Amino acid sequence: MSCNITKSWLLLLSFLIPISFIQAQIEKGELFKGKKAISEISPTEKHHYTINLEKDQFAFFRLMQKGVDMKITTYDSEGEKMEDFDTPNGKNGPELFTLISSKQGVYVVEVSPFDEKEPSGKYEITAELIKPKATLPNERVDEIFAPWDSNETPGAAVAIVKDGAIIYKKGYGLANMEYDIPISPTSVFHIASISKQFTVFSILLLEKQGKLSLDDDIRKYITEVPDFGKTITLRHLASHTSGLRDQWNLLSMAGWRMDDVITKEHVLKLVSKQKELNFNPGEEYIYCNTGFTLLAEVVSRISDMSFAEFTKANIFKPLKMNNTLFYDDHEKIVKNRTYSYYTDSTGVKKSVLNYANVGATSLFTTVEDLSLWSINFSNMRVGDSTIINKMNKPAMLNNGKGFGGALGQFVGEYKGLNEIQHGGADAGYRSYLTRFPDENFSVIVLSNSAEFSSGTMAYKVVDIYLKDRIKMEPKEKLVKEESIFEVIFVHQNILNTYVGDFELRPGFIINITESNGKLSAKATGQSLVSLIPLSSTEFEVVGVEAKIEFMSHGGENIKSLKLHQGGQIMEAPRLKAFDKTTVKLSDFSGEFYSEELSTTYSFIIVEDKLIAKHTRLSDFDLSPTKKDVFSGDVWFFGQIEFIRDSNNIITGCKVSNGRVRNLYFKKLS
Repeated sequence: MSCNITKSWLLLLSFLIPISFIQAQIEKGELFKGKKAISEISPTEKHHYTINLEKDQFAFFRLMQKGVDMKITTYDSEGEKMEDFDTPNGKNGPELFTLISSKQGVYVVEVSPFDEKEPSGKYEITAELIKPKATLPNERVDEIFAPWDSNETPGAAVAIVKDGAIIYKKGYGLANMEYDIPISPTSVFHIASISKQFTVFSILLLEKQGKLSLDDDIRKYITEVPDFGKTITLRHLASHTSGLRDQWNLLSMAGWRMDDVITKEHVLKLVSKQKELNFNPGEEYIYCNTGFTLLAEVVSRISDMSFAEFTKANIFKPLKMNNTLFYDDHEKIVKNRTYSYYTDSTGVKKSVLNYANVGATSLFTTVEDLSLWSINFSNMRVGDSTIINKMNKPAMLNNGKGFGGALGQFVGEYKGLNEIQHGGADAGYRSYLTRFPDENFSVIVLSNSAEFSSGTMAYKVVDIYLKDRIKMEPKEKLVKEESIFEVIFVHQNILNTYVGDFELRPGFIINITESNGKLSAKATGQSLVSLIPLSSTEFEVVGVEAKIEFMSHGGENIKSLKLHQGGQIMEAPRLKAFDKTTVKLSDFSGEFYSEELSTTYSFIIVEDKLIAKHTRLSDFDLSPTKKDVFSGDVWFFGQIEFIRDSNNIITGCKVSNGRVRNLYFKKLS
């Protein structure tokens, strides 16, 4: 195995060494169907289990985490890596994974802690099912969904559409765990952000009728939107290029919980009080839910109907989507609805959702009904080709560059095939709709489990049905094939040059750390993730479809890194080293009030740390990163930049996070 190495690193050549050199490899014995293996693992260990399989067998495993977040890697009978498995369910609950044998032999299951800095923990692993692998496409779909085909867990529904017809549909797991109601293709799911394409379609229907233009100023229809001195068009809103701050980030900063009842009125009032944009309209792309709430309100005000009524009359009823509605009343009863769940140390729990706002989210539908929607893109019963083409056309920034977005959707390629897709995640709901227009093929996956990856499962289905049409691997193959006996080793001297803080955008910092010859990364408000070397400068981000590339500078500490994710390449410069001991924390304590959020935070000193307190939130730490700048350890309080007057007295601060920049808080005391 080889890796690409830039000339600047020739004297510190990367090479292959036994994996046991870096992390203790412990052989734990053989796994047998139905027999539970119980063990305890430390951060410095990797546990290897073997399982004997005949040719063309399918095996399903369940690993129960008990206080340690685990990742699993499977290897074939020749020691070559097959697949990684990890779900975002923390240190407790199940990790479900599968293995399909290509030949008779001994296969290996590798178990290791996701975070090498955490203490030891226990786990249990069981091979629950071993059977001949499926051969027919529909049977293979059932096979990949087998871990969720249970009467004890939440699950998913899938529908596959080809040439204008549903060719397969099925449900797995439970829609309601309290009453043991199974999921079926008629189960109703909240599909979160897939809702956005229906909002755009509604706007385009009105444009076709001559009642508005995509290039109209939003203030023409919603005067509550402040005059920022820049024109924000409906097109900006529909393509995430408006510069408006995101409603969920703002609400979280204001002390709201995401299981609070949140209505359209709450969002509109919050927007009306904003005083700044994140950027000038059209200059950048930042995902923004606010824009779609506003678009839904435009539809309502022009049509003199609620958005739910308009979409029912103009989209759902004509398409015979009889089990679909926009859910604008959190008390409304919906027949056949699924409820959402997540897993913690006590087991599966309800993940409550009380949204009463629409446009950005809150579409309730089934895989059957969503199939009718996907069919309408090629066999149009509602709208016309003009509308469809506008929705599918890639959006552009003011500089003429694209960013992978269209109107309410994302466009790109998957393994050489043209693709249009969008996913969604609210509470424990996970949804994905991907369309391949050239193949006249779509896959819909809806789930009610927070640990479920609808996108991953959708692409596994795509690989089954379009295997003969796939032209090539993705342009950037983020996971490098490895042998169980080998790993790419990067010299310690090189790793040391990568350690530090890198600012991707204001309020969003990626912290790179090193431990025992391995790198980890932690982004603002997110969990620590491991980095696996693909070469001496490129690292896969474990559990995320992303790659980090360190930009070399002749052996010195690097000055920047590049994050490759979602078809974008974003550069993050290194923050200069800062001596935290020079910070006088008492300068930053006090009460800080935001007029835009109508909320107050108290910054106080506790045991030599600056702590942020809010009446509705748990306390969180603020850590200094540079002069008068702190980072918060929660996602919605990423960066806090304090402001001083001419007398060097702090008068306020500006808070930023991934989708909010420079929101002002005035110091009261």
